[in-house]
Amino acid sequence: MTARFEVAFDEVARIAPATKGERISYAHQSPHQFGILRLPSRPGPHRVVALLHGGCWLAEYDCAHVESMAAAICARGVAVWSIEYRRLGHDGGGWPGTFRDVALGLDHLRALAPTRSLDLDRIVAVGHSAGGHLALWLSARRKLVPSSDLFVADPLAVAGVVSLAGIADLRAFALGAGRCNGSVRPLLGGEGARVAERYPQASPLELVPLGVPLRIVHGARDAIVPVAQSEGLASAERARGGDVALDVLPRAGHFDLIAPFAEAWAKVERRVLELAGLGGD
Repeated sequence: MTARFEVAFDEVARIAPATKGERISYAHQSPHQFGILRLPSRPGPHRVVALLHGGCWLAEYDCAHVESMAAAICARGVAVWSIEYRRLGHDGGGWPGTFRDVALGLDHLRALAPTRSLDLDRIVAVGHSAGGHLALWLSARRKLVPSSDLFVADPLAVAGVVSLAGIADLRAFALGAGRCNGSVRPLLGGEGARVAERYPQASPLELVPLGVPLRIVHGARDAIVPVAQSEGLASAERARGGDVALDVLPRAGHFDLIAPFAEAWAKVERRVLELAGLGGD
């Protein structure tokens, strides 16, 4: 198949994944608290990708549209744990439930590791769009103080983050006119001034330095998340001595980054495998 660029969401959503994973609940407050685990065919211990899907943090977009991506990464020899979570429109979604869910989902890998032969020292958080925001946040949640609604003692650490058009600056993104932009305030539970103390706890840019290797991939033709989101995060990380690389792909749009048939996929895959210690640039 000829590699594509400027892929539409529907093109990604209708791809049937090459393999099915194991659906596992990590909590029992909601039917949306589960993950889908895929294991490579070769013996472990397996490096792990914790995959966070996007969709504006909204209930109507679930993890199904990244299933083909998860299968493609697993086929390269990495275990993939695709975390579902409560979103806006679900009972308990938003603040603090969405954040608590992805934290619980990641930490549940400790329970899975002994029987699934997972290498918890090489977890790479990979997220797209709103999921990129959550992946970046997971890498920095250890910096939260005990008084935070999002604080968890002894959080499971990630070894690196691959942010795919991730929303890194919630304050700036909330000023945009798009549907996703309008989801920031509901995600944080109110208007900016009323919940001002939540931005430093939830916005990756305000948690810099993240303290882990960061690989950022963004399409220059992205009409949903401005490239400035990734550029600003990369600049802030570099200024603090962070290990960061930014790839702006000139022909890619927003959804190319999660489409295994797209031209952009080669770069995405290389960055994921690089941080997993299995190759890359």
